[in-house]
Amino acid sequence: MTEANGEPHPELTQASGSGANRAGTIAAGVLLSRIAGLIRDSIFAHYLGNSATADAFKAGFRIPNILQNLFGEGVLSASFIPVYGKLLGEGDIETADMVAWGVGAIMTLGVSIMVALGVLVTPYLIDVIAPGFEGDKRDLTIQIVRILFPGAGLLVISAWFLGVLNSHHKFFVSYTAPVAWNVAMIAALLYYGPRRSQDGLAIAISWASVVGSALQIAVQVPATMALLRKHRIDFARVAAPLRAVFHNLTPVVASRGVVNLTTFVDNVLASLLPTGAVAALNYGQLLYMMPISLFGYSVAASELPAMARAAGAMPEQMSTILRTRLNAGLRQIAFLVVPSSAAFLILGDVIVALIYQSGAFTHTDAVYVWGVVAGSGIGLLAATMGRLYNSAFYALWDTRTPLRFAMIRVVLTLVLGYLCAIPLPHMIGIAQKWGVVGLTASAGVAGWVEFALLRASLNRRIGWTGLATSYLAKLWTLALGAAVLAFALKLRIAGFGPRIAGLTILSVYGGLYLLGAWILKLPELEQIVGQVTRRFAPRANDR
Repeated sequence: MTEANGEPHPELTQASGSGANRAGTIAAGVLLSRIAGLIRDSIFAHYLGNSATADAFKAGFRIPNILQNLFGEGVLSASFIPVYGKLLGEGDIETADMVAWGVGAIMTLGVSIMVALGVLVTPYLIDVIAPGFEGDKRDLTIQIVRILFPGAGLLVISAWFLGVLNSHHKFFVSYTAPVAWNVAMIAALLYYGPRRSQDGLAIAISWASVVGSALQIAVQVPATMALLRKHRIDFARVAAPLRAVFHNLTPVVASRGVVNLTTFVDNVLASLLPTGAVAALNYGQLLYMMPISLFGYSVAASELPAMARAAGAMPEQMSTILRTRLNAGLRQIAFLVVPSSAAFLILGDVIVALIYQSGAFTHTDAVYVWGVVAGSGIGLLAATMGRLYNSAFYALWDTRTPLRFAMIRVVLTLVLGYLCAIPLPHMIGIAQKWGVVGLTASAGVAGWVEFALLRASLNRRIGWTGLATSYLAKLWTLALGAAVLAFALKLRIAGFGPRIAGLTILSVYGGLYLLGAWILKLPELEQIVGQVTRRFAPRANDR
């Protein structure tokens, strides 16, 4: 809903205020956990670089994460929060509590069984996920995966705590909880890094990951227990809502499964490329997920409980609420993701060097990973906006439409990824290792196709949603102009170290973009400044 000049409609701006505040809270929590993750991976890169051990750990880390990806926070939120939030919106607190406990009990039992099976079949999973690994590299990966599986199961259980807290609009604790997990791994890296071989260090941080998973649950327990007052389960009473949760869960798991299939296929193809490709792909994906989590997932996660509650309280107004929230959320996302995409494309080596370049991770490695993040930048905006559209479908209790479009995305990613990673480098006369760039670029193209399908389908149901062309043109002009000037600065200070140069160049880039937004008086900047001011301004009773 926009005015003719592309600015947000007054109704939209007013209605989106509380959602923006919740998204800001989530973003703050996600930022802390992502910073901890970057610190973890920076130390990891210092000791392991793009070595065969790094390949083994990164590939191995993906396999038990099958559990987390299939049943973790995004999936549980899509199936559990709409049902639980609707009960809260209707004021039926006792039934809501029993539904929460019922879901938690069933999940714990199911995940325990899957963890045990995963440990048993690990060697066969390695053959599927990393067929290019042989000898000691394969043996190390098997050992790592068997250690990590219980930790992945604990992270799935952690998603239940997040679902309860989010439904009560308690966001900060659940989204900062992963800091505890990262801190455990950072401690292991710092202690064992100078003391053990690379293989020994990989084993040590695998055990630290399991400990960190338990800590991630522990920090959420007090806040969750304070919200669930009815500590009992009457399965007969909550049979209908439980059926609704697990009925919704099936297509969401299938949707998440096919989406994550692309990630695993990327790792399979990367394992067939020269040593370092798997590690480079995973280093790049951590950077790629930063803006998606901060700016896409934070908005989508904050809106889903509100949409679900609205469905229970006033379903006849859902179309208007969805349009209003979607358009406001899309503008927030684009304002922050467009400059992220431009930075990945033009200043990717600066970003990678700032985070990773140290010890075993060289400048050559940084340039290699730049190719990975530049390819990711192609589909970054589509991926973040797509998350918000998925939340809108989930609020409508429609989990099957996103599944259909996710399957189309997967097929495109598989076909394009193979062509761009394996035969294309040879055809155009470049080194085979650069096929990893084709993996991320082709995934970006597939992401845009999925986004277009999601938007078209939802628009047919609730009316027009999207971004004005004029607004996108302003953002891209500001971002690319600032990136070009920052790139020129990079050439002038090439002799500085990666940390000093990176902080200087990226600070100038961000400052130029925000200055341009201030000159154009973009309301999203004013909104962000207002949120920060309110968060840190002294309260009246504190004076």
